[in-house]
Amino acid sequence: MTITALSLGALLAAAAMETPPAPAAGPSGPLQQKLAPALARYTDDVLFGTVWPSPGLSPRDRSLIVISALIATNKPAQLTGHLNRALANGVTPVEASGVLTHLAFYAGWPNAVSALEVYDRVYTDRKIDVAALQAKVGRLADDDGFGRSAEAALAPTAPKFARLSEEVVFGDLWRRSDLSARDRALVTIAALTAMGEADQLAPYLRRGREAGLKPAEVTEAITHLAFYAGWPRATEALGSVARTLEAKP
Repeated sequence: MTITALSLGALLAAAAMETPPAPAAGPSGPLQQKLAPALARYTDDVLFGTVWPSPGLSPRDRSLIVISALIATNKPAQLTGHLNRALANGVTPVEASGVLTHLAFYAGWPNAVSALEVYDRVYTDRKIDVAALQAKVGRLADDDGFGRSAEAALAPTAPKFARLSEEVVFGDLWRRSDLSARDRALVTIAALTAMGEADQLAPYLRRGREAGLKPAEVTEAITHLAFYAGWPRATEALGSVARTLEAKP
């Protein structure tokens, strides 16, 4: 039987109706759009459409907290894209490497070392001159005894730990100028939130406030981290913020 032009057109129209439209391009990517379209919608419309562009925190700060959360929870697959985004958002390679060094102490050496290959690939692809990372780092001003009360309390039980905390963590790491005191506080808050260590946040929330980190910026950062660390951990962290910073200037 010969298919007339009219019947052929009808067949093509029917086939077009049965074929789903190609997924639109977006941050969610084809796999989310194919396998979890609702997740893709939240990714595109909420996370990247609303949260990332929100004015409560700069894109640079948002990138700092996200790469901190991903390093602290050992998520190298997701770190690649976000490290690239961080560098595009104004985080310098010196600062990005400073985050990695800082988090070795707060999230453990294995998590920091696991991120090294990602850093190497991203820096290589972006043709970053790593010689600049070898330059001597300056020292920030004294922090008025930040961390010393905790060390004093631990000294009778764990004198070696207390000495390392005083000399290495608070006496050296926190005074390195590859990150500002504000950024170190923000990075630490992000890592502790992501790891579910809300009960450890109070001294770093206070330190951040002293270094110029506004309470509204902290709550915005933790709200953002809800998408990367999960709602329960963000909820716990916000409870600590309310107890520590409530009614403070």
